[in-house]
Parts: sequence; C-alpha cells; structure tokens
Amino acid sequence: KNKNLEEFISTELFSNKQFNSKDIIENNNFTLINIWSSWCAPCRKEHPNLVRLSKIKNIKLVGVNFKDNVENAKSFLKENGNPFDILAEDKNGKNSVNFGVYGIPETILIDSELNILKKYIGPLNIKEVNEIRKLVKK
Repeated sequence: KNKNLEEFISTELFSNKQFNSKDIIENNNFTLINIWSSWCAPCRKEHPNLVRLSKIKNIKLVGVNFKDNVENAKSFLKENGNPFDILAEDKNGKNSVNFGVYGIPETILIDSELNILKKYIGPLNIKEVNEIRKLVKK
C-alpha cells in the first residue's frame, strides 16, 4: 500500500517552465495529484470538489493535464476556476502511466516523503473530499 511516487519531469502548462516532481512536493505536508482533462465528463463533475480541496491550507494541488489540447485546458480552468497550485502537461500520457493511471480522473494523495497515502479512481465525491480533509489534518 505505501508505495512511493515515481519522480517525474514535466512542463508547467501556463509558464512552459520545466520542473521536477521532487521540487514541487518536497516542501509540502501533503500533495494531491489530480489527473484530468477538459474533454473528460467525469472530470467536469468532480471539479467543484477540487475547488473545495484547494481551500485546505496544508495541501498543495498538482493538476496533471492528460492528453489534452492546451487551449481547451486553459479555457476549462478559466470557466470553472483553477484549484491547482501547479499544472503539469502530460500531452502523450507518459507521466500518468508512471503513476499507474488507467483512466481519468484519478487522484493521488502523497505526503512530504513521496509516500502514496491514498489513490482515488474516478471522480472525487464529497465523501472522499471529507476523507482527504481528515487525512491531512493529522
């Protein structure tokens, strides 16, 4: 159960800067990685719950934009709000495969040591939002 997250390098969707996963995770108590796409209907359904989670102080939200058109992704976030502290591009799906992702949306909660605490398959619901809240308050 306590697997470690594979390190990855990606490009930030808005700034086009390259970053290493370790750089963005190391200083956080908890990081929530959400793999999503603007063309994915369940992702749209889950989005308000990500916005709720973005209000929690000791958690950083990392969005991984999966096989998406950059402009579509940007307008989706403009329209629905951007809960992500950082947004990684995954144009060909390679990073998502490294996470062991089978379909989207998927969400992975990790601690500062890169331990995977919990993996959520499918859109986050309010029950899972509350569970994440409890996990990160410890």
